[in-house]
Amino acid sequence: MSGALVLAPAGAALRELRELRARPWHTGTAALVAGLVLGPRAPLAVPLAALAAPMLASRAGARLALAAAVVAGALLAQARLEAIDATRLAPRVGHAVRERVLLLDAPRARRFGVRVATVRLDGERVLLRAGRGVRWPTERVGAVLAARGGLEPLPASDAWQRARGVHAQLRADALADTGVRRGGLAGVVDGVRARAQAVLRTGVPPPEAALLRGMALGDDAALPDRTRDEFRASGLSHLVAASGQNVMLLAALVLGVAAVIGLALRARLALVLAAIALYVPLAGGGPSIQRAGVMGAAAVVAVLAGRPAARWHALLLATAVTLSLNPRAVQDVGWQLSFAAVVAILLLAARVRDGLVRRGLPRGVAEATALTGAATLGTAPLIAAHFGQSSLVSLPANVLAAPAVAPAMWLAMIAVAVGQLGTALAAPFVALAAFPVAYVMWVAHIASGVPGARASLPAAVVGAACATAALAVMVPRARAPIAAGAAAALVLVVALSLAPDSPLARWLARTPAAGLAALVSRASAAGLAAPTGLRITFLDVGQGDATLLQWRRTAILVDTGPPDGPILTRLRHAGVRRLDLLVVTHAQADHDGGAAAVLRAMPVGLVLDGRDGVRDSSGLRMAAQAARRGVRTIGARAGEVLRIGAIALRVLWPASARGPADAGADPNQRAIVAEADAAGVRMLLTADAESDVLAGLELGPVDVLKVSHHGSADPGLPALLQRLRPRLAAIEVGRHNVYGHPAAATVRALLAAGAALVRTDRDGSVSVEPAAGTLRIHAHA
Repeated sequence: MSGALVLAPAGAALRELRELRARPWHTGTAALVAGLVLGPRAPLAVPLAALAAPMLASRAGARLALAAAVVAGALLAQARLEAIDATRLAPRVGHAVRERVLLLDAPRARRFGVRVATVRLDGERVLLRAGRGVRWPTERVGAVLAARGGLEPLPASDAWQRARGVHAQLRADALADTGVRRGGLAGVVDGVRARAQAVLRTGVPPPEAALLRGMALGDDAALPDRTRDEFRASGLSHLVAASGQNVMLLAALVLGVAAVIGLALRARLALVLAAIALYVPLAGGGPSIQRAGVMGAAAVVAVLAGRPAARWHALLLATAVTLSLNPRAVQDVGWQLSFAAVVAILLLAARVRDGLVRRGLPRGVAEATALTGAATLGTAPLIAAHFGQSSLVSLPANVLAAPAVAPAMWLAMIAVAVGQLGTALAAPFVALAAFPVAYVMWVAHIASGVPGARASLPAAVVGAACATAALAVMVPRARAPIAAGAAAALVLVVALSLAPDSPLARWLARTPAAGLAALVSRASAAGLAAPTGLRITFLDVGQGDATLLQWRRTAILVDTGPPDGPILTRLRHAGVRRLDLLVVTHAQADHDGGAAAVLRAMPVGLVLDGRDGVRDSSGLRMAAQAARRGVRTIGARAGEVLRIGAIALRVLWPASARGPADAGADPNQRAIVAEADAAGVRMLLTADAESDVLAGLELGPVDVLKVSHHGSADPGLPALLQRLRPRLAAIEVGRHNVYGHPAAATVRALLAAGAALVRTDRDGSVSVEPAAGTLRIHAHA
């Protein structure tokens, strides 16, 4: 049986290779995609790909064409990137701006009253940022605004926008609507979108209206934070992102209506092409919807040509088109998830559906289950890699929601079409759509509340489990050994889900299975013994900060990492059973997200609260838990010194209490900066405060530096390092994060300064102990 396990995939691969060689258009598109992907990222690999590509062709002329396609893709990618990166704004950065800007997308709310949107300034894409005191005069895409403010470099937290051609940030002091709207075809689409949004807000409660807009148009800007979190935890967030599902349902709706009114097949398919061409820009024109639109259009063209749709060629064609428009689209998480979902559906969905139908499941239910299951298997490893979390309820939640998704989208799309003639005509369709939408919201709410709905599992574990399941579907003759592997993977997943800090373990502790939970807790708790002197540990909690300082049995924790992160597991592994001091440097979820869980799980002597009056959800949970446990909480001001055992913690920043001038300010600028001294070792804890804050403080040489803001780009860092001269620098950062942390320039500056460098994304948790004048470093990856 094990031979079948090895030979069956190999035989399938050979069949696929023969199939490819028989289809020159497939191989040519694949060669073009290879060049588009490799050209900007691995130019040295382009010649190798050009030499390997001819193996997919059987004729001399075709071999030469494939090699040329690889080179052409690389050259096209390079040319497109040069065009995207070209900017005339560089000389204007750092100067005041009074300009008219074109609003390209709806403003999105961020924390602390900040709202952002993408605008076109002087023909280039710029991020427009407005604080709480700035009123947005209109949210209509295509509006021309008069903006006054300052042009700044794009901040590190928005570095991912560079992949979308954004070159700078305009921090607005004032905005006004000029009353001008863009014209041309884009203006027509703007008008259709504005009427569609107005229609979908009519006669339904705001939460349902926001979700309806998200499901039909991919516009989730108005979605409440609570609903967004529930959809994310339940694995339903893809429903509010315009994607292939939207295009598929739109095509089915148009074909059905066209058939009812008696149009011929070619007329129906032409109408579908027109609907897709309108829907892609209407839904924002992002990489995922571009891919879905091109695939849908390719399938329609194949039917118009009298041939069966070549699904793999449609996927390759969609990839080539989206990467030709923007070669960096491959870096977009949404594009990656969309692509992975389609590949998994093509490989697995039909097999799963047929197997379920043979076992007596109704075909409609089997189809929905197969599509959902395949997409979940394809995307789960990427979600774990990018976000450090996996939804253990995604599959059942999607299956439960599936019956309501198509009716909700169809009714919304009909309302959008009819509503172009008048809002009153669309009102009945919107009212009917509110019922399936409310049901989907209920599913998300219930599923997100299931213990263990979100689990922090290693991407490798998730990937192995999904690959095992996919292999079992694709190689039915080798299911026995695969089933054994799947069982082992399931045991590992359950064991990790039962880690002491997981919701499932806490739930089991209140049930008859408490004995099992306690057993797993004891097994997971085994870790390091308490140090005999000073130990500094940079804890691997994903994309967030958590630094542990121990002196024998004294323990100080500075920040706790993100919500649902592994902070409790890390503390127990470090031998911590109580904290003498918990420092929360500022009000951002990647720093205070786990504070409430820490306070709930173990005794804490004192909380040093750096939220500085900002009210965020994580901080409010922390404050409530501290009050419930009777833990004293104090604010932080420069000059205060806290002595915990042999550790002296001196607060360097912020200098004063928050005032009116600080309203709406970036919390990073007000984060606690502290210096710790113990056993002759001096350490600087910077939180997310960068050189613009640190340069104004009285700083001298330090032994250990906790690098600011996960290693983001900081132009003032080299000058700062000349003053600090750290022996060791630590970057607390998550693997495969979407922000590009740590920045290459930051890493180069640290190494040039002569510091030994450790990173939690690469090294895992890292502990440092002084020994005979040196720093002994131990990684716990």
